[in-house]
Amino acid sequence: MTSFSIEGRDFIINGKKTQIISGAIHYFRVVPEYWRDRLLKLKACGFNTVETYIAWNIHEPKRGQFNFTGIADIVRFIEIAGELDLHVIIRPSPYICAEWDFGGLPSWLLAEDGMKLRCYYQPYLDRVDAYYDVLMPLLVPHLHTNGGPIIAMQVENEYGSYGNDKAYLAYIREGMIKRGINVLLFTSDGPEDHMLQGGMLPCTLPTANFGSKPEEAFAKLSEYEPDRPLMCMEYWNGWFDHWGEEHHVRGFDDVADVLDRILKSGASVNFYMFQGGTNFGFYNGANYFTSYEPTVTSYDYNALLSESGDITDKYLAIRSVISKYADIPEGIMPPSIPKKSYGTVPMTGQARLFGQLEALSKPVKRAYTETMEKLGQDYGFVLYTTHVSGPRPLSKVTVQEVRDRALVYFNGHYEGVIERNKHELTLAIGEGDIALETPLEGASLSLLVENMGRINYGWKMQDPKGITEGVRIERQFLYDWTMHPLPLDDLSGIVYSPLETGAGLQEEPTFYSGSFHVDQPEDTFLNMTGWTKGVVFVNGFNLGRYWEIGPQVTLYVPAPLLRTGDNEIIIFELHGAKNLQVTLQDHPDLG
Repeated sequence: MTSFSIEGRDFIINGKKTQIISGAIHYFRVVPEYWRDRLLKLKACGFNTVETYIAWNIHEPKRGQFNFTGIADIVRFIEIAGELDLHVIIRPSPYICAEWDFGGLPSWLLAEDGMKLRCYYQPYLDRVDAYYDVLMPLLVPHLHTNGGPIIAMQVENEYGSYGNDKAYLAYIREGMIKRGINVLLFTSDGPEDHMLQGGMLPCTLPTANFGSKPEEAFAKLSEYEPDRPLMCMEYWNGWFDHWGEEHHVRGFDDVADVLDRILKSGASVNFYMFQGGTNFGFYNGANYFTSYEPTVTSYDYNALLSESGDITDKYLAIRSVISKYADIPEGIMPPSIPKKSYGTVPMTGQARLFGQLEALSKPVKRAYTETMEKLGQDYGFVLYTTHVSGPRPLSKVTVQEVRDRALVYFNGHYEGVIERNKHELTLAIGEGDIALETPLEGASLSLLVENMGRINYGWKMQDPKGITEGVRIERQFLYDWTMHPLPLDDLSGIVYSPLETGAGLQEEPTFYSGSFHVDQPEDTFLNMTGWTKGVVFVNGFNLGRYWEIGPQVTLYVPAPLLRTGDNEIIIFELHGAKNLQVTLQDHPDLG
């Protein structure tokens, strides 16, 4: 049984003064078959602790329906860490940020009129209570006070960057305690006055999040907590990418130097991230500061382990620094996970979206457009269709407002894209401000709206998806809508036809299918060069999004997703492809 206490500035573990050297691995970003591999590599680098968030939205995807299996099996992740004699820090805050969709909050919260997030609003607190009633009993047996590896848990996450409702923070804290959580409780905030003032709580250890200047950060933290241990709860040793940016890289020499200064000071540290992993499916988040910026599928983070778990130069440099302050275990490093190039995979079948609606969706009719959440949908796409009366002269179509990107079809013809950052866009055909001209008999207007990831940080987190208010032609709102929710969580009913000549030059979004043979499943990377924008499924598993604007070019395919024999690839392409084939290669390309 682990003993854990605080004496002045020191953590005392099993009777010994201990610097916590922790690394973040998010169980929900790594396939379960690889959890032990990643945790062993953490320990082999000299770390004594693993930290993870708990993402509410993967555990309660529908209100009252809970999931703790597969990639959501947080208990098994904790058990493996305990088997390897690692301590565990858990961050089960209702909100986690993490560049994860909606900061981990479940999307169904946005279906409730008037919902207020992260404050003392009773309907929100009721939803948290119902979740914690299920989650906390799963964690209690694994607390160090009950013989388990969990030494500390977080109350809320960077709350001072969002608000200052101390009654709310106290409610969350007390809710943990009354459900049996009796380990060290902490908060984490940026080392700035307003952040610490907004996020701290009495009888709760404050910690700081930063990527550089540790002396300044700890000096500020010490102004507010002069007598207890100093800890950097998020040492940002890399960074994440948005679509359309360059891939972020931070040199290992700089990362190692800052770590050395942290450890030399006697403070403890948690690397954010030790391994980043992958935003599989539609779980990527987004930021909004001056414009909407969705995060890419890869969460490589330029961390110590690559997205696929490979040792990096940064890992070796950090292990060298840690060896100055702690013993490095010998002989426990697992072998490298093999990678394989399976070659080129041609697409052999196609199915146009509009012909597959009956197999994919049940239509909903309303006078007005509904958001995705109001339709009971969490992720994916919604197709909105109405009839426009005619005749009308050339007219401007406006979505008020689009969340996040709409493909527009008029009488079945593709007319263009309306994007969130340009939601007043006039649909242009050729040059100038030419818009839509409606014939005497009228025309159908369809908008396929993509949810590209809910905002996970800051003041714009109230981020429902789809069409939030309505669609106008000039100043007139259009009514009488048919909506097809398209979560793309079951593609089994799609009927494919052989590829047509010139099939890549598509008139509407299209599903393409192909297959490849595997003798021995090994990790591989799906190169999407030549494709425009869409989503890829391998053996029914949603790998995530691709987009030609980069920086990400390849999608990571872990070996456990493959099977011996034939394997199926389905690509949902929104615009068209130059060559209807993909390449499975043995290395990533993140731009």
